[in-house]
Amino acid sequence: MKALNELFQQVDRTTSTNAKVNALVVYFNQTAPADALWCIYLLIGKSTGRFIKTALLRQAAIELAQLPTWLFEESYHVVGDLAETIALCLPQPRTEKAYSLSQTMAFLASFSALTDEEVLHAIKERWMETPTEERFIFNKLITGNFRMGVSKQLVIKALAQTYDKSENELAHRLMGNWHPTTIPIQQLLIDDLLQEKSFEPYPFFLAYPLEKAPESLGDIADWLIERKFDGIRGQLIVRNGHLYIWSRGEDLLTDKFPEFHPLKQLLPDGTVIDGEILPYKDGQVLSFVIMQTRIGRKQLNKKILETAPLAMICYDLLEYEGKDIRNVPLIERRHLLETLLTERSLAHVPLMISPRVACQTWNDVEEEKNKAHDYRCEGVMLKRKNSIYEAGRRRGNWWKWKIDPYTIDGVLIYGQRGHGRRANLYTDYTFAVWDGDELVPFAKAYSGLTDKELLEVDAWIKRHTLDKFGPVRSVTPTLVFELAFEGISASPRHKSGIALRFPRIVRWRRDKAAKEANTKADLLALL
Repeated sequence: MKALNELFQQVDRTTSTNAKVNALVVYFNQTAPADALWCIYLLIGKSTGRFIKTALLRQAAIELAQLPTWLFEESYHVVGDLAETIALCLPQPRTEKAYSLSQTMAFLASFSALTDEEVLHAIKERWMETPTEERFIFNKLITGNFRMGVSKQLVIKALAQTYDKSENELAHRLMGNWHPTTIPIQQLLIDDLLQEKSFEPYPFFLAYPLEKAPESLGDIADWLIERKFDGIRGQLIVRNGHLYIWSRGEDLLTDKFPEFHPLKQLLPDGTVIDGEILPYKDGQVLSFVIMQTRIGRKQLNKKILETAPLAMICYDLLEYEGKDIRNVPLIERRHLLETLLTERSLAHVPLMISPRVACQTWNDVEEEKNKAHDYRCEGVMLKRKNSIYEAGRRRGNWWKWKIDPYTIDGVLIYGQRGHGRRANLYTDYTFAVWDGDELVPFAKAYSGLTDKELLEVDAWIKRHTLDKFGPVRSVTPTLVFELAFEGISASPRHKSGIALRFPRIVRWRRDKAAKEANTKADLLALL
């Protein structure tokens, strides 16, 4: 744990990408393989889950620190991070013992076999043996919310330097449902890829937002134009007579999508298709909200399958006849994909090629982009025809050009303290629109304001508080903000009856009085 804590401190002290990569390389070279494997697992975003209930963790800290509950909770609201709050409240350790990262993870995993009382005792004992400077890291591991300020791509870059392998190969090796307790680092990163890993997807190639004039991309004839659909990006894999469906977030979702199960007989072995899974019925793309009605369900009944049917819009072919063809030019991969989907009897399977958008000029592309809502799309995709399929987000060959978002003016009615460096500021806001003479909450947002504006709004909230509810304050309904959002849908779970997709603050409308904000009727009209 000492080495992990030192790595955390080094990364936290710098904004230099090279310095972070160098710190990771040193760690990977010097630490034990089992610890390095756990560190990789945590830093690339793999989930350990929560080892202990939050209420139980709070109880253990309060009892050991001998603090009143109200004081601990007030301290948490000020600090804004539970792991840090606990680390600051605990008494000095009785004795200090050195535990490795792998030993610590095994200790936490043992909680699943213990009673609550046994967990309380075990966690208190470990706190009293953990050096003060390592407690914060230890607590972060307990909560299952461990982050270090490095991206997955930086970890891959460091591993490429450590093991002298290409970043693309390592990105592929780290995909899928591997776990530090079931695979040694030698097999994961060094040995030849084994047949047992045939269920794993390729790293996804992601597009950058287009923030310049499309004319700067050159001759339009060099580009393939497609619509940008809003669903779950996924890879459909048929290998060794089995079907696997992976999301971009590396969740294995095969059981969630029974519509695609016949494909293991219909598609040839050694086929990997990249595409977008979305709700689709009677030749029309449906709202993403419809998909959400079935994603979280453990059991899918006939009614759900009928009301929320899914399809895959196929973008790309990554593996053909068992061969990795990601280095083949896009236009050739596209031709193979079209041939594959048209030569086989797939009429009763919801699998379709992403249609090309015919454009002769960049003005045509902009017109198609602006019509995206007519197709329930977010905009258009621009892909260079001779591009290979890369790994991660890369500039140059794939761009996404999104339509301008919807906007609405809302009144600030609640402020809540933020987290981390924002823990002492009210930076999380709830907004309302008018329904007659009543203000009805319709959205929460916490991004979009400058640091200067955050300080100004925080000071205003503290001066105009009407009531307090723990970390939340209700305020005089005076300030108006313009919010942007990507989509809108009906929602019986919300008081307004409306749910917004990706709401964020665009600007502070200092020029508007509260009575000039939008109404619920305006939202319903958008809906």
